[in-house]
Amino acid sequence: MSVDPISGRPPGTEGIKPSGDGKGGEEFERFLEETIGKVASLEKEAETAISNLTSGDGDIVEAMVAMQKAEISFQVMLEVRNKLTAAYEEIMRMQL
Repeated sequence: MSVDPISGRPPGTEGIKPSGDGKGGEEFERFLEETIGKVASLEKEAETAISNLTSGDGDIVEAMVAMQKAEISFQVMLEVRNKLTAAYEEIMRMQL
């Protein structure tokens, strides 16, 4: 199956428009940005806790909890990315 190099659409789908108001993609993008921001902030908290621990001001329990939170959130983010990639690949294999 060939794809139009200009529009990126398969032939015969020129008049077909996506359903919805088009805001779903923007909401999803905002959701992803917020989620990635939360993961980054957890990683910064872990770095701060480790820094405080090495300077002698921190608590080892707080540092370990912060590190575990950052690790788990990062692993979840990776799994979501893997699922999204697999879903995209599955959609691309579908025949119209």
